[in-house]
Amino acid sequence: MGAPIRVLIADDHPLVRDGITAVLATQPDLDVAGTAGTGEEAVRQVAELRPDVVLMDLQMPGAGGIAATAEITAAHPGVPVLVLTTYDTDADITAAIDAGASGYLLKQAGREELCAAIRTATQGGSALSPQVAAKVLARMRGQTSPDGGGLSAREMEVLTALARGRGNKQIAKALHLSEATVKTHLLHIYAKLGVADRTAAVTTALERGIIRIG
Repeated sequence: MGAPIRVLIADDHPLVRDGITAVLATQPDLDVAGTAGTGEEAVRQVAELRPDVVLMDLQMPGAGGIAATAEITAAHPGVPVLVLTTYDTDADITAAIDAGASGYLLKQAGREELCAAIRTATQGGSALSPQVAAKVLARMRGQTSPDGGGLSAREMEVLTALARGRGNKQIAKALHLSEATVKTHLLHIYAKLGVADRTAAVTTALERGIIRIG
């Protein structure tokens, strides 16, 4: 086994930080690199500690999680930020994704879902809690087309490339996009299709005839 995945936990509640630390301690491939109680502190800790992934709460004193996510993803594009919050409003979800978050999880997520999302993020993937994907899909149903799932032309290109087995780096290169932009497109795709990961997105799109890879 290689070096453990180093996680920075950003949350203003000490009990939450302790709880997440305890969960990660049960996983041999995950390690807590540090903790932060504010968005500003999280930004400083990322610069100093260079963790592999950040777990980011949204509602914190000062600038808060959205601003911290945007600053971290801009300054350290190789460090994915996973939002972990109790808030699942459309505005919060959209703001987090637009800020560059690699995923959006709710705090009621189980330990397996949380740990899997961390591993997925460090491998360049994206993750949405099923509840979040379902909520966004329900909101968008009125504006989606039955055949295309409401996907934009660019999202269709990303999804087709994904179905052909291309990773985020390959998709970014082929479409002349940044990897961060590819991740954002993937999160939008997951939400519109009502799925939680890339495998389910491809399966659903093929079943519904949204894309073809013949």
